[in-house]
Amino acid sequence: MKLVAVTSCPTGIAHTYMAAEALEKAAEAAGHEIAVETQGAGGFSPLGADVIAAAGAVIFAADVEVREKARFAGKPTITTSVKSAIHEAPALIIEAVAAAAAPVAAAAGGPPEEPTAAVGPALASKDYGSSTGAKIRGWLMTGVSYMIPFVAAGGILIAISFMLAQIAWGETGVVAVTKVPLADLVANFSVGSLQDWAALIFLVGAGAFGFLVPVLAGFIAFGIADRPGIAPGIVGGYLAVQIGSGFLGGIVAGLLAGFLALWISRWKVPSAIRSVMPVVVIPLVATLITGALMIVVLGRPLKWLFDSLTSWLNGMSGSSAILLGVILGLMMAFDMGGPVNKVAYGFAVAGLASVGTSTDATQLVIMAAVMAAGMTPPLGLALATNLRKSLFSEAEQENGKAAWVLGASFITEGAIPFAAGDPFRVIPALMAGSAVTGGLVMAFGNTLRAPHGGIWVLPLIGNPFTYLLAIAVGTAITAALVILLKQAGRTKEELAVELIDNDAAAI
Repeated sequence: MKLVAVTSCPTGIAHTYMAAEALEKAAEAAGHEIAVETQGAGGFSPLGADVIAAAGAVIFAADVEVREKARFAGKPTITTSVKSAIHEAPALIIEAVAAAAAPVAAAAGGPPEEPTAAVGPALASKDYGSSTGAKIRGWLMTGVSYMIPFVAAGGILIAISFMLAQIAWGETGVVAVTKVPLADLVANFSVGSLQDWAALIFLVGAGAFGFLVPVLAGFIAFGIADRPGIAPGIVGGYLAVQIGSGFLGGIVAGLLAGFLALWISRWKVPSAIRSVMPVVVIPLVATLITGALMIVVLGRPLKWLFDSLTSWLNGMSGSSAILLGVILGLMMAFDMGGPVNKVAYGFAVAGLASVGTSTDATQLVIMAAVMAAGMTPPLGLALATNLRKSLFSEAEQENGKAAWVLGASFITEGAIPFAAGDPFRVIPALMAGSAVTGGLVMAFGNTLRAPHGGIWVLPLIGNPFTYLLAIAVGTAITAALVILLKQAGRTKEELAVELIDNDAAAI
């Protein structure tokens, strides 16, 4: 049987490719052929039309909207999450083969999906799962996934500009660089001036940061109503920034714009108007209503809520800050890139969107804690496989070598192969190490503007030496607990075999 699949996760870094690999291995083991399109952070290479035409069924393993989904219209479709593809790939292959063998309409649960956004009067809301919670998470993660590049570019550029400004101006550099007018820089820029370069990099980074909330709102609306939702969503997000309601206002604006666009698309209109609905009528009416509601009705309460949340976060210190770090650490390690992990990560990224050019906001410390806590699970397992190889299979030992790089790069998913094989002993150890690391980072007050990067963005981290110390402590705790729990769970027969193997190796 020939199959095709598309994998896509919110960050487009690790889960996307792990799911693709799992599906490829499962298909090969079952004697089938599968071509997988990975829609990652770096874009994607579309499957050929002939490959799709020859396929008996398609698997969508995605936590965000599949791009150019209309290419697969008419094919029996299996829709699932990326995590399911990683852990249950053989079952998905069996399900896809069964769907391909049945009549198309019955296998797909009804008539094949058509690209209604382009040719029909109504738009189909995206299918992120059957439950309301899964749908909401899918919409939010779609917005976050498109927002992250702006966060990364803006945050890193601002951090670099601050470093250069401190060299160029001295201790007052961080304040001075934020006060250079754009018009003055355009008129008087000097290639040989470090101050001018610092100001230029800051203004570019601040410009990228200015798009965070509008992009978040625009692509939440896109997740609900496809392209007609983008314009009202972005306008609503822009107004949220102007009102001062921050990322909370952006989320509300995105949801509001998306549902308005979806509702308007279902109006019964004359056939002469139907063709211009997606490109003119829907964006026009949805943008007007969204903007009016944000300004007149929702703006003031959302601003109050956002200001209260910001005040609470910035007022955190001592034990309360450490406790938040511990909780975020537990969440990062609980499912290693799954829904709970993404809630913690999304919370941190949303915080970055609200701090602007501040240098000491608690949100910067939260981002640092989340990244450090996400690094320790694979690093701890990598260390454990080196300290006690006999407790791990040959495949796990090989995964341990890769886990060094994955952990150092803040790819928590590097711990998944270990947790999948022994969840009740591995996951508690991971959570303990990440909790300690998260708490230590909050206690040390480390700051971070970049939403990703691991040790590769170390120069951008406030107090990098204590940051590395926190990661090292969490890594050691994770490794020690993994070894202890695995050792405690071994049977007498397994211990005897290990002793014999050790004696043989010594001889």
